[in-house]
Amino acid sequence: MSYIDVTGKTEEEAIARALQQLNMDRDDVSVQILERAKNGFLGIGSAPAKVRVTYGEDEEKEPTVFAKPIPEKPKAEVRPVEKPVSRTERPKVEKPAPTAQESFQKAERPAPISAPETSKPSAEEVRDEKADAIRSFISGLMEKMEVETQIHVYLPEKGRYQVILAGASMGQIIGRRGETLDAIQQLTSYCVNRSNNGRVRVTVDAENYRAKREESLEHLAQKVAGKVVKYRRSVTLEPMNAYERHIIHTALQDVPNVTTGSIGTEPNRRVVVSYVR
Repeated sequence: MSYIDVTGKTEEEAIARALQQLNMDRDDVSVQILERAKNGFLGIGSAPAKVRVTYGEDEEKEPTVFAKPIPEKPKAEVRPVEKPVSRTERPKVEKPAPTAQESFQKAERPAPISAPETSKPSAEEVRDEKADAIRSFISGLMEKMEVETQIHVYLPEKGRYQVILAGASMGQIIGRRGETLDAIQQLTSYCVNRSNNGRVRVTVDAENYRAKREESLEHLAQKVAGKVVKYRRSVTLEPMNAYERHIIHTALQDVPNVTTGSIGTEPNRRVVVSYVR
C-alpha cells in the first residue's frame, strides 16, 4: 500500500490535488484528514489543510468484514418453577432475540423509501432542441414499456436538464434500488448527446426518488461508521453505482477515525468503511 500527503486551502482542494496527481477517481483511494484548514485572523495564524491519500494493490484486497462480538461465557442457568397451564389459558410464545449478525444486517439496509408527491422545480418547463429530444426519446421508451407517463423537463442551470416523470406506475419506472431509473437516465443522456451540438447533463427522477435515496444512504453511512468505530473492524457495503458510492464517501469524509475506499469492478464495485487510529 502506498500513500501521498497533500495540502490545500481546504480539505476538498487537497483531495482534488491528490486525485489529480495520482490520476485516480475518488472511490479508488482512501482519504484521511491529517490537519484541518485554519483561517486565522487577517491572514495571521492561517494554515492549509493536509490529507493523506492511500492507494495501491492492497486497496483491491478483500478487507476484514464485520464480525459479531465474542459472547461472554454463559452463567449457570437457573430455571424458574413453571406454573401449570390451564386448559383455557394458552402459553405465550416469545420470539427469539435477534443475533448480533442479524442486527448488523438490519442496520446495513437503507431505510425504506416512501413515495411522496413529485417535487418540481419552481422554474417553468424549458422548450428547446435538447428538451424536445429528451421528451421525444422518453415518450417512445415509455410507449414500448406500456407505461403512461407525464414528462416534465426543466433547466435548473446551464448545461443540465432535469427530467421529472409522473404517473400511476412509477414503481415500474424506478425499479429495484433505482436500477431502471438509472438505465432510463443513461439511455436518454446517450441519445441527446450523440449529436455534435454540445454535451449536456441529464438527470431523470420520479416521485422524488433520488433525494430520498440520498437521505437513506447518508443515514446508512452514519450507522455503519458508528459500528466501525465501536468494533474497530472494516465493513464492506453492498454493490453501488458511482453516484451512490460518492454519497457514502462524502457523508463520511469528516468522521473521525473513519476512512473509505472501494474494491471490485463495475457493476459490483463496493465501498469499504475502515477504522483508522
